[in-house]
Amino acid sequence: MERTYTISGMTCEGCKASVEQSLNAVAKVQHVDIDLEKGEATINMASSIPITDLQKTLSSKYSISEKEETNVFQSSINGLTRDVEKSKFEQLQPLFLIFGYLLVTTVLLNYTSWNIENMMLDFMGLFFIVFSFFKILDLKGFPDSFRMYDPLAKAVPVYGWLYPFVEIALGLMFLMRYEIGVALVATLIILGITTVGVTRSLLGKQKITCACLGTALKLPMTEATFIENAIMMLMAVFMIIKTEII
Repeated sequence: MERTYTISGMTCEGCKASVEQSLNAVAKVQHVDIDLEKGEATINMASSIPITDLQKTLSSKYSISEKEETNVFQSSINGLTRDVEKSKFEQLQPLFLIFGYLLVTTVLLNYTSWNIENMMLDFMGLFFIVFSFFKILDLKGFPDSFRMYDPLAKAVPVYGWLYPFVEIALGLMFLMRYEIGVALVATLIILGITTVGVTRSLLGKQKITCACLGTALKLPMTEATFIENAIMMLMAVFMIIKTEII
């Protein structure tokens, strides 16, 4: 028999693979087909399986429920709604808003002196602190999403768990003007590694979720992610040259 269930909590290909593996391990399950975009799982089973047994095998991050049946007219409306895709600007609006707030805050902090070096350090510090906050909102889900494209997180899983805290440390170092040289070099290294993965994903036209704002906000991987990293790296290079740190 075949049944379709709704699964909430899936945000990336890593989530899809995890749910698929867990459900396939349940007794009587013959095959599982996951549709990440719809948030659905179609399960072929030898006989009926209580939904509680399916839920037990899944991580607490995911919730499974029977798919609600709708009439033909409602299904048509839902299908049309899914066909209307949001523009890239609409999808990335949270990212643009955050950048706007960071810029305004940086200007307000430095409007009396207009020191370019201080403005860059404040911007970079605020950038890391704010972006780490969104990652920590779903600390359990972030590593899975992050290692979908970051080469180091893919090779060393624990790095994905540590990354938000590395961002906090770098943010505090910039804001407190502590060991700026170390923070700048570290910024180049970690963002350089991530940018390599982002570039590969973009060139491969992979449709994955960007983990730059964690998994709380489901942002698609687009050129904006590359530009975001590139701006931070250019600022780090500028500051290294300007202050002759190395």
